[in-house]
Amino acid sequence: MNQAVPLPAGSTLGKSFEYGCDINLGTFADPIWQSFRRISGFQPTPTPQTQDAQTYDDRGAPNSDVTGWSMNLAFIAQVNRILSTGLYLPEVEAILARTGPDSKGELAVIEARWYHKPELGTPNPTDAGQGLFTVATTRQNTGPAGEIEQLSITLTGKGSYSKIPNPFTGWDVTAPVVSSVTPEGANDGALITVSGSGLLGATSVTIDGAEVPEFLVFNGASLVAQLPVGDAGAVPVVVTTPGGTSSAFTYTRGA
Repeated sequence: MNQAVPLPAGSTLGKSFEYGCDINLGTFADPIWQSFRRISGFQPTPTPQTQDAQTYDDRGAPNSDVTGWSMNLAFIAQVNRILSTGLYLPEVEAILARTGPDSKGELAVIEARWYHKPELGTPNPTDAGQGLFTVATTRQNTGPAGEIEQLSITLTGKGSYSKIPNPFTGWDVTAPVVSSVTPEGANDGALITVSGSGLLGATSVTIDGAEVPEFLVFNGASLVAQLPVGDAGAVPVVVTTPGGTSSAFTYTRGA
C-alpha cells in the first residue's frame, strides 16, 4: 500500500534550471533589460540585516530584530564572444565594466532582476525581485585542455531590494505583431482596439511616438488603448512587450 501523502492535482516538481536573471543595459530611468544567456548554478540568497534587541527578560538568550533585507546573487556564465568585434555578449561586457580600475561609486553598480522561469506551467507571480548590486568575477576553467571559458559572477546587494511582478511570459516569446487598429478615424481620447499576436504582457503602446496614457490588455490577440492627443492622419502604432517591439502599424486617426 502506498503510504505517500498525495500532492494536489496539477502540481509538479520544480527544476534546478527554472530561474532567469536580467541585467539593465540602459539607465535606471529608462531600463533596457537583457537576459543573461548561458548561465548555470544560479543562487539567490536573501540576507537579513539584524540589530541586537537583547534585554534582561531574555535571560541570556540571543534576541535580534531584523531591520532590513538585501539580496545576493551568484551564478556561472559561459563567456561567448562576437567574432567580428572580439567583444563578449553585452551582458558580460556590462558586468566586466563594473570591475575595472575606474569603476568606483555608481560606476561600480549594476541593476539586475531575477525571476521564476518554469519549464512548464505558469510562473510563480511572487518569485521575482529587482535591486542594485556591486560585482565580483572569477575566471573558471583555466586548464590547458581548451575547456569552455566561464565566469563565476557574484552580485552583492547594495541597499534593499524590491519584489516585482514576474516578467517571464514563456520560453517561446517573440516580438508582438500589430495586424489591425479599429475603429478608423477615432478622435482624441477615444478608445481603440489594437489586434494582433503576442500582445500579452504589453508594457508600452505608442501612437505617432506618444505614449498611450491608458491601455488594457485582454489577451495575446487584443488590447484597448486610449488615443492620445494628436493630429489627424496616418500615424504609426507600436506595442512593446518583454518579447520585443512590434513593427509600426499605420493607422488613420482623427483629430
